Amino acid sequence: MSLDTLIADTRKVISDDAASAQAVFTVHGTLVGVTEVDIKTGTHTFKVDEPAVLGGADIAANPVQYALASLGSCQAITYRFWAAQLGVELDTLSVRVEGDLDLRGFFGVDDDVRPGFTSVRVEVTVAGPESEQRYAELAAAVDEHCPVLDLFKNPVPVSRALVTSA
Repeated sequence: MSLDTLIADTRKVISDDAASAQAVFTVHGTLVGVTEVDIKTGTHTFKVDEPAVLGGADIAANPVQYALASLGSCQAITYRFWAAQLGVELDTLSVRVEGDLDLRGFFGVDDDVRPGFTSVRVEVTVAGPESEQRYAELAAAVDEHCPVLDLFKNPVPVSRALVTSA
């Protein structure tokens, strides 16, 4: 099945039945080392760790690197989907994402410093036969529809339950 067909078919299904558009994604993490975490999501598994300077063994990317990777990969995928929907040709596309983090927030050194990113920069490089205006139109569509960009730009209600066991 082509991407165009998949997009058209999916748009029709979710337009006709809003309930079919609802999706739940689940991730389960288990701390297996000082800072090493085994992650399972669906049939996929991967590790998360911290660099040695933060007490880890540096065997995998850390959580904030995965957050940036999620943003960058979601941008690339959203560009692909919206390029297809808008009829914009892409020869190549790459995404660089960089985030600033002040560790005083994480370590509780200064409670006025947030523990998360203070700034994130996304640089998308596209090449192809389209005009700069067409790529700007594509970028605007991606900015409006990228799920992970939306997570970074807007507050999301989060609930947390603490379950204790003996």
